[in-house]
Formats: sequence, C-alpha cells, structure tokens
Amino acid sequence: MKGKILIADDHAVVRLGTKAVLNSEYPDIEVDLAADYDAVKEMLQDNNYRLILLDINMPGTTLTEMIPEIKHLQPSIRILIFSGYDQDIALQYIRKGAEGYLNKQCSEIDLKHAVHTILNTGYYYPAELIPVLINSKEEKKGVQALTAREFQIFELLANGYGNLEISNILDLQITTISTFKKKIFRKLGASNVVELCKIYAKIH
Repeated sequence: MKGKILIADDHAVVRLGTKAVLNSEYPDIEVDLAADYDAVKEMLQDNNYRLILLDINMPGTTLTEMIPEIKHLQPSIRILIFSGYDQDIALQYIRKGAEGYLNKQCSEIDLKHAVHTILNTGYYYPAELIPVLINSKEEKKGVQALTAREFQIFELLANGYGNLEISNILDLQITTISTFKKKIFRKLGASNVVELCKIYAKIH
C-alpha cells in the first residue's frame, strides 16, 4: 500500500507515537506531521494525501469548518477525527463530511484497525457510534418528508417562534399554522416543540 498520510496534532508525543505505529504497519506509506491548522493547509497545498488524522483542538482551528475547508483543498482525502473529545463532539464533524472518528485513548491495535479500515473502505466508525449515526440518518429521512412550507414552519418553531408570530411572518391564518404544526409533529414523530428542537439540532 502506497501514498501519504498526514497526522495533525499539536502534541509532539501524539504525533511521533502515532507516526511510529503507522510506519511499522505501512512501511511504504509516507507519514507527514503538522502541529497546527495553518501547517495543515500549507501541506495540503503542496502534497496529495490519502488520509489525515485530524485533532480538532489545535492552534488555528476553525472547528467544524475545517472539514469543508480541507475537502475544498483535497476533495478525495479521507478525514479521520483523532480526538480526546467524546462522540457527541465527533458527530458534529462527521455531519460536516469527516469519514471517521477515533478516540486518542485507543489502543495500538485500534489505531491500526481504524486506519486500515478507512483506507480500504473509505470510512471508520467505532461500534458504539453506529447506532447514533443510524438514528441521525432516520431523523434526516423524516425531515426530507416535509414539504417546503412544512420545513419552513418547522425551522421557525425550532427557533422559538410561536403560532401567532409564524402566522404574521408567513401571512397565513393561525388555524392554518396549527394544521401545519400537527402534520409536522406526525411526520417527525414529535409530540412537542422541545422534541422538534432536538431533531432540528441533530440535522445541523
């Protein structure tokens, strides 16, 4: 197996330790290192990488916006979030387009398995993350069942607007808003606005 891998992390021990593991597993793959996000962008402009192991908390980070920025520089690169943060944070990056997540507390075996999997299949998700991803996809599928008008009202409800305010904004009868609201609840399987807000948060 050939190509290049970039390890982006602001801790030297993590960079060097991870590189040593990957060099032993993939002697034909060149492994580069970056200590901050500015270095990441420079290296992406000068090199082609199959994979980046990306720490999400390092100098210069733009948080979740790093994902589309990296994809813009190299559309075919695979992004493995390599972080000490838990899966709830990782999900935000996966929704932006990252292909996987691995906790830094993982074993050497887990690291090798994750890199092997993402290089060969295009993605890697720990077993405990898969049910959460499936639920998230189901919620997106439910939202896609909404009509354009229903989605507009769904967004307004999720952003704290009441029936009267929505009727004024959209110039519709309040009874019409109530009817739309019932349809939205039914399609999304929600019983109150709090549940709507949770669904809205998960698709953004």
